Amino acid sequence: MKKVVHSKCAPAAIGPYSQAIKSNGFLFVSGQIPINPESGEIVEGGVDVQTRQSLENLKAILNDAGIGFENVVKTTVFLKNINDFVAMNTVYANYFKEQCPARACVEVSNLPKGALVEIELIATMGEYSY
Repeated sequence: MKKVVHSKCAPAAIGPYSQAIKSNGFLFVSGQIPINPESGEIVEGGVDVQTRQSLENLKAILNDAGIGFENVVKTTVFLKNINDFVAMNTVYANYFKEQCPARACVEVSNLPKGALVEIELIATMGEYSY
């Protein structure tokens, strides 16, 4: 079973995919590039500004699903330039402070709309015993 999650406070999907899918106690959130949901455009600025916008887009989707960053178990960060890692990581650390999720970060040759960063995540929908 799966249920589509859509937040009006995050950019609409720019292709044939959903912002997020709830399934089997998890939320799978599609990669978010730094699109301002009001203008529909990539925010201007460096990777720090773009990372913040990508994370704010993810936050909006998590909020509409009724959860927050504390539920995130895995992220994947795609950077156009791996030399931007420190700047991205500085902003990222403001969103994940305790019990940080597992993460992969990779350099890619290009991202949609010329973005410098894209972030996707997986989160739990509730408490589980371990």
